[in-house]
Amino acid sequence: MDLPALLDRLDPDAPLAQRHVWLIDLLDWVRGDQRDPQASVARVCELVDTVAADPALHARWRHWWSHFVQSVDLTPLLADYGFAPRTAFLSELMHRVRRKLLPATPETGDMAELFVLLLPSPFDVRWLQALDTGTLQRLREVLLAPAAGTDAEPDGASAVWTSTLLDALTFCTGQISAIGFAHEIRTRMSDSAQSQRPFHDLPMTMAQLRRTVQEHGLDSGATQLAADSLIQQLDRCRQAAQTVYPHLDTHGISVGIVFLLRQLRARILRCRQLLDCLLTDRPERAAAALLADLAQLSQDNRSIRALIAHSSHLTAAKVAERNAESGEHYITRDAAEYRQMLGRAAGGGALLGVTTWMKFGLTALALSAFWEGFAAGVNYALSFVLIYLLHWTVATKQPAVTAPAMVAKLRDIRAPGAVRRFVDEVANLLRTQIAAITGNVGLVVPVVLLISTLLSVLLGLPMIGEEKARHVLHDTSLLGPTPLFAAITGVLLFASSIIAGWVENWFVFHKLDSALAHHPGFTRRLGAQRAARWGRWLREHISGLAANVSLGFMLGLVPAFAGFFGLGLEVRHVTLSAGQVAAAAASLGTPVLSDPAFWWAVAGVLVIGPLNLAVSFYLAFRLALKAQAISDVNRQRINAAIRLRLRRAPLSFLLPPRPQDTEPEDEESPSSSSP
Repeated sequence: MDLPALLDRLDPDAPLAQRHVWLIDLLDWVRGDQRDPQASVARVCELVDTVAADPALHARWRHWWSHFVQSVDLTPLLADYGFAPRTAFLSELMHRVRRKLLPATPETGDMAELFVLLLPSPFDVRWLQALDTGTLQRLREVLLAPAAGTDAEPDGASAVWTSTLLDALTFCTGQISAIGFAHEIRTRMSDSAQSQRPFHDLPMTMAQLRRTVQEHGLDSGATQLAADSLIQQLDRCRQAAQTVYPHLDTHGISVGIVFLLRQLRARILRCRQLLDCLLTDRPERAAAALLADLAQLSQDNRSIRALIAHSSHLTAAKVAERNAESGEHYITRDAAEYRQMLGRAAGGGALLGVTTWMKFGLTALALSAFWEGFAAGVNYALSFVLIYLLHWTVATKQPAVTAPAMVAKLRDIRAPGAVRRFVDEVANLLRTQIAAITGNVGLVVPVVLLISTLLSVLLGLPMIGEEKARHVLHDTSLLGPTPLFAAITGVLLFASSIIAGWVENWFVFHKLDSALAHHPGFTRRLGAQRAARWGRWLREHISGLAANVSLGFMLGLVPAFAGFFGLGLEVRHVTLSAGQVAAAAASLGTPVLSDPAFWWAVAGVLVIGPLNLAVSFYLAFRLALKAQAISDVNRQRINAAIRLRLRRAPLSFLLPPRPQDTEPEDEESPSSSSP
């Protein structure tokens, strides 16, 4: 639609919804093809010139504008737009879901609701920022001035704008105080921050600014002093809120608390923007800048992914940090630790041989899909927990916790030797994984063969029948979907580490170790000393228990749930798959060695291990890099250093170093790095 046709439709006396629909159409015309912001600025100039050149149209426009100003409340847009209505993470999440699913109506007097329809495009931010001062001044004089003879004369219009800004500031500072007074925020502030009472004094400081503006006007020195006092008080509130983060770092992260702190910080920034609009000598420029920021905020607030990512960033960092602490125990750095890892992995492989036998036994019960998956999950979980308690290891569980331990070496990447130490950890991890897989597979196969032999001798029955054995070989074959299933299993391995970190954070956040040690109910039943020991033990091992239990149940139940939706998804864990192939070979006897299906299954096992490790390590590595905020430039340095080590010392990735070996300083000097 062209401009003359739009202006012919301008009806000041139209119903509220039609007036707003007309304004939506006008802004859509201003956007045009959304390619060049200057083209939109030219359309704004054309609109201003057209209205100014026609006195009748100008009078009709001013009449329409007066109705718009009187029927729409601007304060919610200035004070509350972009903030959660109940300052809670879940309420904001549901609010964004509703905005995605349900349409908005133009029949509203709330400018915050109408704003989404008026400026729905990312292009709106660009053309609003492109408006020059001259265009803004003409826009204000021609289109935004009130109609003559109305209650809103020019001076009155300025007073209405000032009153609206002051109201918005009052509402915004009130919300800041409410967040500061919230129990979960207040009790986690430092003692010094609480003693200064910044949130108590904020409403009084805002009230003083309002009185000063009413008594002395905007241009007075007293108003500037009152505004400076409010800015300082807001800064004290921000500093007090910052003291909550060290408490969270020590006592556990809460997504809800992090969300509240982000809301508080954003409201403080909004107050600064409103003060700029109130006190500036170029109000049209400040108002346009605020409008562009609100349009950008409208785009940002539509993203559910951004909300979860921003609010859970500290939780992810804490999970990575806690996994890094656990991962240090699974990295070998010398020959003695290498041999020790072989022994621990051999113990885990031996026990998983028994687990394989139990798994086939449960399958023979012919349970329904869910209960078969649940029984398998219990079997895996008990085995993994027993391996953990015996201080043995399962190879594929290591990468998800060792990757954060490696990235922790990059916490100060500009320090001399930081990248070299990281490359050392890469080599250490690869050697460790080779030792762990060798120990697991090297024992699970003979244990399964031994159990099969004993069953044949004592009961006259193999571990599995011939039909089941051939089915196992077919399912594990490299020619089938085995690589895909192995990669999906790697995702489950990573997920178990996330669950472990989250559970440990939850345990620490709610002080359950202290509750176990000191709660009267526990101390009466267990005794004070035993209750304290249980509290300490669970604090140290809750992460490992959560990882093993969650992994076991995911390995058992994910195929069952996937089968419910007809996905045909299976899991492929290298140690368990090796044990199953060994059981199939024992059932079929020595002729299986000449069967191509057997060797394709062996090839499948050889592929499952690297995929299990690579996928889980990659996901954990990406999470840890994000948590440590490693830049792309430094990631390139890391990749170059690894390639250099591969060329110069490839055996360092396979064999443990000798005591006399020393690593050369291969990385560039810290001064050449980028932060």
